[in-house]
Amino acid sequence: MTGPARRTWRPSRGGGRPPGPQPTTAQARRRLRALLVRLRPARGQVVAAVLLALLGVALVAQVRSADEVGLAQLRQSELVALLDDVSERVDALQGEVRQLEDDKEQLQGQEGDEAAARAAQERLNSYSILAGTVPVEGPGISVYVSDPARVMTQTMLLDAIQELRDAGAEAIQIGAQRVVASSYVGVDAEGHVTLDGTTLTPPYRIIAIGGSHTLAGAMAIPGGFSDSLRGAGGAVQVVESESLVVDALHEATEPRYARPVPPTTEP
Repeated sequence: MTGPARRTWRPSRGGGRPPGPQPTTAQARRRLRALLVRLRPARGQVVAAVLLALLGVALVAQVRSADEVGLAQLRQSELVALLDDVSERVDALQGEVRQLEDDKEQLQGQEGDEAAARAAQERLNSYSILAGTVPVEGPGISVYVSDPARVMTQTMLLDAIQELRDAGAEAIQIGAQRVVASSYVGVDAEGHVTLDGTTLTPPYRIIAIGGSHTLAGAMAIPGGFSDSLRGAGGAVQVVESESLVVDALHEATEPRYARPVPPTTEP
């Protein structure tokens, strides 16, 4: 006895799903609504997206405006300040140009030789003062040193010279000796202090030309020349003056070893 014949489904040439119950229109709408609910962004996400979009637009606009900024977009006060700055620079440059032109005319005209001669004489005077080959006068101090026991040492005298130089002394004379760059302090066979080979005999008088108040302050430095000499038994007195004369001269000698470096030509 044979039963009812079974029906089997075979896919068609185009494929597809096996036939089954099809959803109704109402069921399809419900499924679509549920999908939209799941994909709906939160309110905070929407706000963040809007803010990011506005920020991007603002950045682009700022970059473009920065590239296109010119004088037309400046305020009136800013334009006035800019104009004043430019005018001041122009005036300064014009003043420098006039000064250079005047110097050029003096050097090229009849006054050129006189100006060059004056400049050369000023340099010669400065070098002569530094070399000690001319007498000089000016304000300064006189340091009177009483040393009957000859307690002043070589180090003390060096300290006095260095303190005066540090205070800006432009000319120094100790006794009958002029102090210059090449001066040296020593001692003789009996242990007495010498300056440039000449033995100094007390009482000593040190004359220094420069700012009198500054030089006097240098002689009052604690632990300096004055304190050291007084501690050893000597006496020091400093007198400020508006006008002093340094008339001891130093005989200039030709250097034995030092020679000026010849000028080099730049490429």
